[in-house]
Amino acid sequence: MHIESCENSTVAPTSDQRGFLNMPEFEFMLVVEGADPQSDEVANALYEAGCSDALIHSCDGIDYLDFAREAESLEEAVLSAVADIESVDGLKVVRLADAGLVSMANIAERTGRTREIVRLLVAGERGPGGFPPPVTDPRARYRLWRAIEVEQWVRTVANDEYEAHEDHVRVAINAGLELRHHSSHMTDDRKADLLALVGL
Repeated sequence: MHIESCENSTVAPTSDQRGFLNMPEFEFMLVVEGADPQSDEVANALYEAGCSDALIHSCDGIDYLDFAREAESLEEAVLSAVADIESVDGLKVVRLADAGLVSMANIAERTGRTREIVRLLVAGERGPGGFPPPVTDPRARYRLWRAIEVEQWVRTVANDEYEAHEDHVRVAINAGLELRHHSSHMTDDRKADLLALVGL
């Protein structure tokens, strides 16, 4: 397991626990809260819990684990990682980082275009127009889009190829994690109403 921060990084011993299974590898980041995952005690506990396939990061007060996990599916990879992390006392997974969101750079990579071409598509200066609006402030320099909406636009409007990253799955898993996190601060009555809203 590797431990990294904004300022510096140290390397802990690693082992390959899943490589022999010859399964596809899935990359994702899980934001955590609670105990300090960079402390020797917690980092060692995470390693023993099965998180040797993750990098531990801490930046601007946010702790997260960057996984490259082999599993039969993305769901299995993420949910098993959540279970491994939360088996360590004091650690809780808050959300799946950037779930279902893409930047211009991401869109360019997935569509095989340059960032300038993507910028022109976004601005309506090239292509059929109607590019999906960003979910962040449209005036901001750094904007993000819902990957699902971009994929649909590229495939149906632009009639082109788009490299899918199982974004529906990522959004659904993250919604569950955030629902769990935020509902813990609600009264039982409000929690019941919220669960009814999502059909649970």
